[in-house]
Amino acid sequence: MENITEIFGENVFNDSVMQARLPKKVYAQLKETIREGKELDAAMADVIAHEMKEWAIEKGATHYSHWFQPLTGATAEKHDAFLSAPKENGKVLMEFSGKELIKGEPDASSFPSGGLRATFEARGYTAWDCTSPAFVKKDEKGATLYIPTAFCSYKGEALDEKTPLLRSMEAVNKQALRLIRLFGNTTSRRVTPSVGAEQEYFIIDREKYLKRKDLIFTGRTLFGAMPPKGQELDDHYFGVIRERIMNFMREVNEELWKMGVSAKTQHNEVAPGQHELAPIYAQCNVAADHNQLVMETLKSVAYRHNLQCLLHEKPFAGVNGSGKHNNWSLTTDDGINLLDPGKTPHENIQFLLMLTCILKAVDCHADLLRESAADVGNDQRLGADEAPPAIISVYLGEQLEDVLTQLISTGEATHSLHGERLNTGVRTLPDFRKDATDRNRTSPFAFTGNKFEFRMVGSRDSIASANVVLNTIAAEAFCEACDVLEKAEDFEMAVHDLIKKYASEHARIVFNGNGYSQEWVEEAARRGLPNIASAVDAIPSLTTDKSVQMFEKFHVLTKAELESRREIKYESYAKAVNIEARAMLDIASKQILPVVVEYATMLAHSVNEVKAACSEACTCVQEEMLCEVSGLLKDMKGALDCLRARTDEASHKAAGEEQARYFKTEVEPAMQALRAPADRLEMLVAKDMWPMPSYGDLLFEV
Repeated sequence: MENITEIFGENVFNDSVMQARLPKKVYAQLKETIREGKELDAAMADVIAHEMKEWAIEKGATHYSHWFQPLTGATAEKHDAFLSAPKENGKVLMEFSGKELIKGEPDASSFPSGGLRATFEARGYTAWDCTSPAFVKKDEKGATLYIPTAFCSYKGEALDEKTPLLRSMEAVNKQALRLIRLFGNTTSRRVTPSVGAEQEYFIIDREKYLKRKDLIFTGRTLFGAMPPKGQELDDHYFGVIRERIMNFMREVNEELWKMGVSAKTQHNEVAPGQHELAPIYAQCNVAADHNQLVMETLKSVAYRHNLQCLLHEKPFAGVNGSGKHNNWSLTTDDGINLLDPGKTPHENIQFLLMLTCILKAVDCHADLLRESAADVGNDQRLGADEAPPAIISVYLGEQLEDVLTQLISTGEATHSLHGERLNTGVRTLPDFRKDATDRNRTSPFAFTGNKFEFRMVGSRDSIASANVVLNTIAAEAFCEACDVLEKAEDFEMAVHDLIKKYASEHARIVFNGNGYSQEWVEEAARRGLPNIASAVDAIPSLTTDKSVQMFEKFHVLTKAELESRREIKYESYAKAVNIEARAMLDIASKQILPVVVEYATMLAHSVNEVKAACSEACTCVQEEMLCEVSGLLKDMKGALDCLRARTDEASHKAAGEEQARYFKTEVEPAMQALRAPADRLEMLVAKDMWPMPSYGDLLFEV
């Protein structure tokens, strides 16, 4: 591998490339456009497009693509060549105009729109997000220039993840600037949400993957008995990375570094076959783009190594699922982290106001924050195995909880806890000062020093939705605080009173204990905190009056856009479970049942042979096994018929909430009922007869 500093960002049309290639005036105008959020001048766009094309061609690119994130959870791309119409002499030129850079026109009716677009209303637009750098992706045959874009309908409705994200970033920027201006900051010109998204994933052998139809169709195993060893010994976590996996990781890093993604941390996760990749923080929309690149790169590089990357939240029952820890903070353009409490948090009044504003935001919109991470896969993951519970709470740690307690009890915080010196008890090891607070891996929203870690996001999901909510609810809380403080005659007293008011009214959302305990479930109910167990139950929070009013007030999402997202989520949930159910029917009918019948027939022949050899009636081991297998076979056939009936009935339900709820309450239990006897049969049928690789084969043989 080449030196990181030499290859990092080499395939990115980044600031240094623009500064070197663009005329000084154009470069300055572009920087001002990015900084001030102004409209891009057409003549300037032509100059940028020409230089971008020339740079991309030097990198081997023959095509360009507007790269966007529709409401599918994945990315979309359509490739066009840098090609002009043939001239009279039959020759062509390599061309790329400012118009082509700024605007594309993909079919808007073929992507999920929740009713915003119909087949006869096909026009949609992609628009260049000039705040996220263009980049070149290479393959064995060539290269393509990718231009990050937003995607909207002919009428301007957001049909993607990026458009509302950019809107929410502007909302929180405006309100955070209002707040810090009140505290005398006149130099910072912009406040930007910064995000670092830790990505968990599983890696298995591709040849074994191709023998599992459930993994191919759904991304998770629908059948599978636990192997003798799972994650009980905790020996995989941070363990030695196997050579085959390390080679894969090295190539992933190199690919990402070239595209400007600052992949920094890699390690084995808790479950066998599970790993994690974490980048350095980036501006929110850039971080969302980078995380999509991370997921795409993990899958493409795995393929080249004859491996398969599984991004489903729960690909294997019985072991940890995969999430995406969304580390969120607010930073000014001159480098001030607004969520850094400093050494004496009790004296940092601006921080205490921002902190209590965020507590208020999370408490008032816990249902919306829960919904932002809700989907089918996450329903199977949340609540155990280091995944946070469905109840939203905020972990502040001992230091900030103590400050909050002082504010609530006396109205004033006079001191802050400090980390003590950690004595290891080993003279040859250095003593050092430990942090002022511990960490809590069961908390869905944890303060971790100078940021909040939202641990709920699913491993396949775009981080955009969660950050749209975080940015917007923070903007609302900051706005309401500023509305009060800007009218105050005595600013210091007003700030003091507001911090105490928010701390007192929203202390119920703070919880530092064990989020997995039944005691917390009962305590949360007493506090009045919502416990939204499933995605189907979470989806309605998108269109409550308070949600609609907030999103519309800050111009992030309209009521129509929210309603469309609600319908898309119901539809996606129903489709996902329908595919899983039909995959189970297919696998059970065509693969498992025939093998079990064959095995039972073999046992029956063996029983007959034993009995024929006995002079009197006898009971043999084969007969006991036959009885057990036959009983499970009968249970499986009955469960199969039940699941088929439930799945067929689901198709007659009204699309939307009714159908999604039917899949949740009727089809999913029927799926579990079919899986139970099948998994028991896997433990009885001879391994060389079982029609698919086992959990042990998948998790331990890579």
